[in-house]
This record gives sequence, structure tokens and C-alpha cells, in this order.
Amino acid sequence: MSKILVTGGSGFVGSHVVAKLLKEGHEVRTTIRSAGREAEVREMVRNAGLQVGKELSFSLADLTDDHGWPAAVAGCDYVLHVASPFPQQAPENEEELIVPARDGTLRVLRAARDAGVKRVVLTSSFAAIGYGHVNYDKVFDEEDWTNPNGPDVQPYIKSKVLAERAAWDFIDREAGALEMSVVNPVGIFGPVLGPDISASIAFIKQLLQGAPPLPGLSFGMVDVRDLADLHILAMTAEAARGQRFIGVSGDVVTLFDMAKTLREKLGELASMVQTPEMEKVASGPIRRSSSEKAMRVLGWRPRAQEETIIDTARSLFRYGVVSSI
Repeated sequence: MSKILVTGGSGFVGSHVVAKLLKEGHEVRTTIRSAGREAEVREMVRNAGLQVGKELSFSLADLTDDHGWPAAVAGCDYVLHVASPFPQQAPENEEELIVPARDGTLRVLRAARDAGVKRVVLTSSFAAIGYGHVNYDKVFDEEDWTNPNGPDVQPYIKSKVLAERAAWDFIDREAGALEMSVVNPVGIFGPVLGPDISASIAFIKQLLQGAPPLPGLSFGMVDVRDLADLHILAMTAEAARGQRFIGVSGDVVTLFDMAKTLREKLGELASMVQTPEMEKVASGPIRRSSSEKAMRVLGWRPRAQEETIIDTARSLFRYGVVSSI
């Protein structure tokens, strides 16, 4: 088994990646920005059904500071760079997002190279693929790149594409023997491991609490558990070296689709969910994407969207994020 650094283990994706690696018998170190987060991560790992001790360790490191990264990567075989800033609202200055995303990624890559790490798996985003285009009448794949100067490109989207571009440039010019694979997930859903929720999970929370589904909003979906699997496949498979992989399950969904699934499958628990009759017309481009490459090259098999939606909702009740009737 390997020793693996996961950056951002206190986050939604990071906590699931940490738990999955520990279940597979790996030794895991994860970065946190303050020592107080260690207890939170250990609690989420317990909520994932694991009792762990010294096989899980912690390092203090911040994407905006060089300090801590050499110690964090020391002795590791692989690095899964999951951490990335995700604001609740757009900053006034886009550089507040771009700089930590880009420079933080380069800090991790340099430290990994210098420590002799075999491969880094970078968590990028579909935001680096499916925005800023003229033509949306297609299914996006790993050959596509977002135009950072496109009219529909907000600061967060721009930060993701510039960070990933910078990472590939580093691999081409400065990486030495270090390898890299990239995972580009769409909207991430699935069961939470505690009461702290992400922006995507808030959609389901709001539906369960009676908010009407916004008409016209569509997006791709991937289950966080499947995304953790995809990271591990991209870490270990020889065919993943130097490749990007979109993480998506099925076709795009709307909040109306999600509301209908909740009402049909959760019964009384979803009594507040509104499912008004509405015309399913997109208010903007429909950004379709495909996981064909991940399935063909890595053997990745994402679960059904319905399972993801229901498991997400049940976890929100479990941790008191939404009160049951």
C-alpha cells in the first residue's frame, strides 16, 4: 500500500477521498489550514464507517504560502490535490480567486517534484472545459478547453482553467520525472459526512425545505463517492498518465428533475418539495459532457443519478442539515 497526501481533507470531496483511500488500506496524510480542523476530518472519517489511528495524519499547509508543503509531501508516493478555493459569492477582484488557485497548484506540484512523488492527481473542474464557447450544440470531452475570456466566464471558472493550464505547463517544462493526471468533475453531489455542506448540496437542501425549483437551470452531476473512485483510478492506472478525465454521470439534470425524484422516492420526508408544472426550457446554454473516456480507459462506472439524489437527501436528514417532519 502507498502513502498518499490529500490536500484539503476537510472539504466535501477531500473527506470522501481520504475515507476511500483508508478503506483500501493506504496510509493517508491530509493538509488542513488550521489544527482545529483535525477533529472535524476524523469525525467525517468515522461517519464514513472507519475507525482509524496513525494511518491518518495531518499537515498544516495553505495554498497561499510556501511554508508547510515540503513537510506535507515528504515520503509520499502520490499526491491528490483536491483543495481549491470556492467562494459563496464572486469577489470584487477576480485575482482573489485566480492567484491562490493557480499559485497554490504550482506550490503543490513543485513540492511533489522535489520530494520525488510519482504522480499528482489534480482536481480541476468541468469549468475548465465547457465555458466561453461559441457553439454549445455538442457533447464536450477532454479535448475541449474553456476560453478564459469568454462572455460567460466568471472569476471562479477563470481560476479553474488558468490553474489547470499552469499545471500542464509546469509538467511540460519543469516536472522532471513527476507525472500528472487531471480529473474534471461537473456538479458534485452525494452523501455528506457531516453538517458542513457545499454549494451544490445546498440546492437539494433548499428543495427539501420547500424552495421552488429554479426554471431553466441545467447541469451535469457526479456522485462524490464515484469521484473519489475516479481519483484513485487516475492515481494508479498507467494509462492515466498525462490525461484528463471528465467525471459525469449520465445527461444533464435540472432542479425540476431533482425535485421530482425526491417526491417520488422519499415520500413523507419530501412533503415540502415543490414540483410545479413547468416548461423545461434552458435559460442558458446546455453544457453536455461525456465520461466515455474515464469508462473506456479506467473502467470507471458511475452510479445512477437517482441514487445520488436520494442518498444526498438522506444524509442531510441524518446530520440535521434539514429537519425531518
